[in-house]
Amino acid sequence: MAKHLFVTGGVVSSLGKGLTCASIGMLLEQRGLRVRLQKFDPYINVDPGTMSPYQHGEVYVLDDGAETDLDLGHYERFTQAVLTRDCNYTTGKIYLSVIQKEREGRYYEGKTVQVIPHVTDEIKAAIHRLAEDDVDVVITEIGGTVGDIEGQPFLEAIRQFAMDVGRENCLFIHLTLVPYLKAAGELKTKPTQHSVGMLRQIGIQPDVLICRSEHPISPEDKDKIALFCNVDRKAVIEERDRQYSIYEVPLSLANNGLDEILVKQLKLKAAPLDLAGWSEMVDRIIHPKHEARIAVVGKYMKHRDAYKSVYEALDHAGIANRARVLLVRVEAEEVDNRGAEALLDGVDGVLVPGGFGMRGIEGKIEAIRYARTHKIPYFGICLGMQCAVIEFARSVLGLEDANSTEFDPTAEHPVICLMEEQQMVRERGGTMRLGSWPCALAGGSRAEHAYGAPLIHERHRHRYELNNAYRNTFAQHGLHPSGLSPDGSIVEIMELQDHPWFVAVQFHPEFKSKPMKAHPLFRDFVAAALARRESTRLGHER
Repeated sequence: MAKHLFVTGGVVSSLGKGLTCASIGMLLEQRGLRVRLQKFDPYINVDPGTMSPYQHGEVYVLDDGAETDLDLGHYERFTQAVLTRDCNYTTGKIYLSVIQKEREGRYYEGKTVQVIPHVTDEIKAAIHRLAEDDVDVVITEIGGTVGDIEGQPFLEAIRQFAMDVGRENCLFIHLTLVPYLKAAGELKTKPTQHSVGMLRQIGIQPDVLICRSEHPISPEDKDKIALFCNVDRKAVIEERDRQYSIYEVPLSLANNGLDEILVKQLKLKAAPLDLAGWSEMVDRIIHPKHEARIAVVGKYMKHRDAYKSVYEALDHAGIANRARVLLVRVEAEEVDNRGAEALLDGVDGVLVPGGFGMRGIEGKIEAIRYARTHKIPYFGICLGMQCAVIEFARSVLGLEDANSTEFDPTAEHPVICLMEEQQMVRERGGTMRLGSWPCALAGGSRAEHAYGAPLIHERHRHRYELNNAYRNTFAQHGLHPSGLSPDGSIVEIMELQDHPWFVAVQFHPEFKSKPMKAHPLFRDFVAAALARRESTRLGHER
């Protein structure tokens, strides 16, 4: 039987439950165990696909096309676990399933459908579903904070689940905050005590407490937490804020003996922990040999999580190049207002990520023009590719009215247009071109050089594409389609020939990057930025 870890959060949100779950999964994998991870989100949306990035952050897309919470990105970056749409459930998704069964009339046998047992049974079925595969440990994160009314059905479900499968097969981990009061000059354990008290009222007794703190937690404070929360003293784990990188978190948890506690309490047969490779990777982060300034020009820059996977993929590329990537976050609208030179002067690379809607588009186009004409390495992702195509059409092909039909349905030159398969789509949720699709690479292209393979698979999330009516014209003037769908109908990658490094892709490569295996396009983009920085330095020295 698979063992189960349930991770809850208390006191405040944004403590890093997703990072903690990912770190635990990584530690267990490094002890030879097979791990699956899932997250329950308490909001009523069926998935985050229709939510604004300002509300939710980025939407993380899986190979099977599921639009999921960004914490699943942490799961994939830290572990080798296979993630599917069964790894992310929302209240909306649970209730939709229950209501569909009720409407069919054959599942509930005429009974009144209630939160208990029918909704909680649906939640428990989702947990069991992940344990059906060949797996040793299932890690389930409960989104939100203990005390939120939205999360109560999920907490009740995991309480019942532990009773169903036996308490010896489950372990409850509670992530909490131990705040430091500057005026008093001391840490306060009372918020943690109250949070655990709320859990115990529900019927859940945490086995392990992971305590986030800005300062070291004294032995006396750990004793107090253990006493008042009814937790073994050794199971009070300090998780202090990391100085350099989130990838230090597993090392910190291991130093506090968390993996050993989990293995012993769940009676798991596990190998000794081996963190040599991970430690070497973290050392690269802490002691870089080079640095590069990369401008990310986006339209959701005020929300740090809106481009979470892009930032992480840039960090991974820095690790691969033994370099520190210094992010320059540029609001696209500001480029339109102040000009590209004022905001991009001195950067070593420019990246324009994905997005939707008209706001900030002209600023993105201006930033791309600046990168193209000043020979600055450029990387365009999804909308970043579409804007690059529009800019090239206007500036090089002389098609002043060139645009996307997303922004101007009556454009004289619609170089970007709605995909044919999207023409009759009316519903917004889950209807884009989603998930993993194959792409054939042109021989001798930068993309082929980066991947080292003629055929790749990448994840997509878009409705618009390059208008094939203009494909040959672009190629004749130096902007080449270097990646196509296997049938040749969809342009996936465009490369500018007469440029140090100018690659724009329709897919989202950031979703397949890992700290110990940087995505090849991000790796080569940062390498090109470093090369530009070095050539600029040598030019100044002369």
